[in-house]
Amino acid sequence: MAELKYKRMLLKLSGESLAGKGSYGIDHEMVREIALQIKEIHELGSEIAIVPGGGNIFRGNIASTFGMERVTADYMGMLATVINGLALQDALEKEGVYTRMLTSISMHQVAEPYVRRRALRHLEKGRVVIFSGGTGNPYFTTDTAASLKAMEINAEVILKATKVDGVYSADPLVDKNAERLEDLSYIDILKKGLKVMDATSISLCMDHNLPIIIFNLIEKGNIKRILMGEKIGTIVRGNPHPNEVGTKEGGDDSESL
Repeated sequence: MAELKYKRMLLKLSGESLAGKGSYGIDHEMVREIALQIKEIHELGSEIAIVPGGGNIFRGNIASTFGMERVTADYMGMLATVINGLALQDALEKEGVYTRMLTSISMHQVAEPYVRRRALRHLEKGRVVIFSGGTGNPYFTTDTAASLKAMEINAEVILKATKVDGVYSADPLVDKNAERLEDLSYIDILKKGLKVMDATSISLCMDHNLPIIIFNLIEKGNIKRILMGEKIGTIVRGNPHPNEVGTKEGGDDSESL
């Protein structure tokens, strides 16, 4: 077994990451590539939990702006995460990785209901655990679900997979002078309004000192490099290194998802 910096991790996958180069639906080749990266770290002995988003299929907060009742829209978004979870489960098991999907909304024919002790037991047995359905409650994002589940399973880190290589002071696709910020505090994220994860999830991580690493999923091998201790992307934690943060003013757009 390799010497891992983080033994138990939670991987937060945006729905957009599963869409690959498209903006909608599931890119099965991209899902397979993600499965191969997960298999690589699983073989190193890492205990892995995954929280998928659902934005590639349905976004509850956007649908509500067009007149759909917010609670209904959010439940539809939760169901979208279950579809993505099933796609991930299928891809992982095709690669020989045993998985269990647990949902916050009961649907026994599809997956196991979420029970914390059961989730911990699956991780201890070396199974990759997929948490679908968000928190099971409207008005909460899958980012918040990721923070909650990470703390419940005693994860050592949250890996936030994106299409860019970290957090920037502004949108790097718009502002050529945007700087990548390698080390941030939770307070920096909240004060500057950087769109890393929503404020609720950041606050939860801050209260429990749970580090978040934002990295580029598209570059193969990044997950392994992070777990082996290499500095990849941007780390958000309680006490960033001095002189690296505090002088750069962040805009509203820190990553392009």
